[in-house]
Amino acid sequence: MTSYVALLRAVNVGGTGKLPMSELKTLCAAAGFADVRTYIASGNVVFTSKLAEKAVKKALEQQLQDYAGKPVGVMVRTAAEMAAVLAANPFPEAAANRTVAIFLDAPPPATALHDVTGTKGERLALGRREIYVHYDDGMADSRLKIPAAKSGTARNMNTVAKLVGMAAASDAA
Repeated sequence: MTSYVALLRAVNVGGTGKLPMSELKTLCAAAGFADVRTYIASGNVVFTSKLAEKAVKKALEQQLQDYAGKPVGVMVRTAAEMAAVLAANPFPEAAANRTVAIFLDAPPPATALHDVTGTKGERLALGRREIYVHYDDGMADSRLKIPAAKSGTARNMNTVAKLVGMAAASDAA
């Protein structure tokens, strides 16, 4: 069994994509996942499965499509990949709540940072399948636009660290 972290895109954010976490747990169980646990109401779920990553993603997206009646984006990482995202944070000295990893399905294009607009003090760096952003002045007033991140989903480093811990506990069980 492999421990996975699934990150849902645009769930319970700004009044859109309502999905109770109890329902997310039920959907994960229906997809055949075990040891299902959620973290905060923004679509973070940790579980174990015998399936490979692509099959996990497909199974969860199908459950969500059936539930919501529309596609819901899902980014999936193994426990080890999630720990690597945390360890690779290029801004470790920055406030964890002002630093995010934007999770993508594929590696960001090498030119991803050239297409960014609206910067005002933000620092950016490319990861393996992530784009890291440190919002020095916070996210609320940021005008940052990252075209390569359009289909991704962001989590701050506090959330990433919590999910790493949860997934590690699943691995140890």
